[in-house]
Amino acid sequence: MCLGIPMQVQSVDGFVAHCEAKGIERDVNLFMMQGEDIVAGDFVVVHVGYAIQKISPADARTAWEIYDQMLALESDHA
Repeated sequence: MCLGIPMQVQSVDGFVAHCEAKGIERDVNLFMMQGEDIVAGDFVVVHVGYAIQKISPADARTAWEIYDQMLALESDHA
């Protein structure tokens, strides 16, 4: 299963966005988002190093709530 990870854009330099999620920072390629206006503060879904979709803060929060629940269930069964 592949997951897209919601991350918040911290800064943009050309086709590279410096993003953060849960204290983890990554440089993310924006090449697939050429038609979108991506600025600091936006949330994007990141898959294998590429931003693939711009999402709302509420959608990002919901996704992380689901991921946290999945991780909690996994640790309960380990």
